[in-house]
Amino acid sequence: MNIRRTTKARRAMTAVAITTGLVLTVVGCGGGDGGDKEKPDKDSSASTPAKGGGDEGNDDAEEPAAGQALAEVKSNGITLTVSSAERDEGGFLTISGKVTNGTSGIWVASEWRSDENELKKNGGSLAGASVVDQEGKKKYLVLRDTTGRCLCTKFEGGVNESQSADWYAQFPAPPEGATKLQFQVPTMPPASIELAEGE
Repeated sequence: MNIRRTTKARRAMTAVAITTGLVLTVVGCGGGDGGDKEKPDKDSSASTPAKGGGDEGNDDAEEPAAGQALAEVKSNGITLTVSSAERDEGGFLTISGKVTNGTSGIWVASEWRSDENELKKNGGSLAGASVVDQEGKKKYLVLRDTTGRCLCTKFEGGVNESQSADWYAQFPAPPEGATKLQFQVPTMPPASIELAEGE
């Protein structure tokens, strides 16, 4: 009997202590927040622009990352953006980006085809693209597989008006020292790109 009563009493006291502690915590937090809310709001509104300014700095840092373009060229309503150029371990150079159709109809990339007999069957594609290392005085053509298909994007169905499409093209990698290159596509101005060391 005494053990049961003692256990019940302990449970009741523990519950009262926990409840009291929680109530005091809530009241303490509520009171502190109520009194401090106005000041922190003013302070936070003052610090928010500072954070915003910091974020703007981050946005500036992120903008090049998000909208980073190594090069962009335009011709006949078409905008070609080069977003990356990386050396692969296998001795290849992969260049990629986006093409935007600013014309009034579907663009099928027929003018970007290669003149080479082996690559002509690729149709509207980046088969006619090349990379020029002016310092090394070498021109690198798009790689192709054993059946003559280019290792590049084929714009099957074309690109609709005001739409964009991602693209890529692979080339033999220039020597490590060659960092300043020109990416050339038929009917477009050369796009000067710079490779970072180690890419």
